[in-house]
Amino acid sequence: MSLTLRRRRAVIEIPDTWMGRVKAQAVQAGRRLAPMADQAKVATAQRIEDARYWAAPRLEDAAHQVEDRLAPAVSTMLTQAAHKIDPSPIPKSRRWPVILLMTGLAVGAMGYMFYRRNAQQWTDHMKDSASDASQWVNDRAEKAADRVSDTADKAADHISSTANEASRKMS
Repeated sequence: MSLTLRRRRAVIEIPDTWMGRVKAQAVQAGRRLAPMADQAKVATAQRIEDARYWAAPRLEDAAHQVEDRLAPAVSTMLTQAAHKIDPSPIPKSRRWPVILLMTGLAVGAMGYMFYRRNAQQWTDHMKDSASDASQWVNDRAEKAADRVSDTADKAADHISSTANEASRKMS
């Protein structure tokens, strides 16, 4: 059976079987519920977004709490367990290397001070020694000059006496 309107023709079919009638009623209910389903979809999306805005800072705070409180405790517990089951724990002392380093630095500083002091003393001593040495050389030179002049005087006297004797013998 068909109904005709002015410009539009609407066709209504009536199903003959029971399944067809149920299907027709379901389609008709679906058409009526479609706008409500769309509204429910929008409302649900909005509520999910609100829930996400609410949950995000709380999840972040929970993550920070785990990092700040729970993680160090778990890490400490695991470290202690590792130390307990370690078959040969060898404590590493850093005291001796530091003491040796400081002692070496102290000895080096003292050596440098002694070196500088001894270098100054050696320089002063060398100045004194050089002046003493030059004075000693001058004294030796004077003594040698005196000996040479004495020997020259003796040689001159000897030559002059020999010459005098020779001239006397010739005359």
